[in-house]
Amino acid sequence: MLPGNQTAPVGKAMLWTGRIISALPALFLILDGVMKLVKPPEVVEATTTKLGYPEGVILGLGIVLIACTVAYTIPRTSILGAILLTGYLGGAVASHVRVGDPVFPIFFPIIVAVLVWGGLLLRDARLRALLPLRR
Repeated sequence: MLPGNQTAPVGKAMLWTGRIISALPALFLILDGVMKLVKPPEVVEATTTKLGYPEGVILGLGIVLIACTVAYTIPRTSILGAILLTGYLGGAVASHVRVGDPVFPIFFPIIVAVLVWGGLLLRDARLRALLPLRR
């Protein structure tokens, strides 16, 4: 940290790399949330038959997912959004483990969470200042 509780500015290349990495999971999660709002038959079947959730929770999951993702995309609330998305994605992992899915459906939400935090780490100097990473 710099004197006066300031952090070093983020370099232009690091900032844009972080934005691009952050955009990948954000776009996927927004699409997933919208699909839960629209509720095409494939989403309803996957949620009810495959994962065992009642159809009534799909709309709520979509609203929560979109709200968390929007919070993640706003710089002022991005860390809160990342924390909330981590919880949501952890629930996805637990759901896939519970039904005995193969490895990829279990690890995909983990990969998305790594992209969420990796992109945020690159674009937010305040977060990098908090982490005990050393050069």
